[in-house]
Amino acid sequence: MELFLGHYNYWIVILLMMVGFYIVISHGNLVKKIAGLNIFQVSVFLLYISIGNVEDGTTPIIAEGFTKYSNPLPHVLILTAIVVGVATTALGLALVVRIKEAYGTIEEDDIQNAG
Repeated sequence: MELFLGHYNYWIVILLMMVGFYIVISHGNLVKKIAGLNIFQVSVFLLYISIGNVEDGTTPIIAEGFTKYSNPLPHVLILTAIVVGVATTALGLALVVRIKEAYGTIEEDDIQNAG
């Protein structure tokens, strides 16, 4: 039980990852697939942020009396990844709009049968 409670953030990451993956593979609606990819992406963000946290760590500013510092690199990488994720989502939704205009649907099966 201590293993579960002590690492609850990793269990949340696994749960979000599986939910996002399930949404991507189970739904034929392109907007739902993009939402599933976003949920999957958030789970990866949480994983990297969890790795960067140090118990009893402080901000990485050298000061007297502190010996443990949190690593700021994962947080900076996640900020960049969030920006890239928003841009990728916007591009995906723009493509869905174009597909809707061209085929009249955003359902994967209907698009494959039309082409």
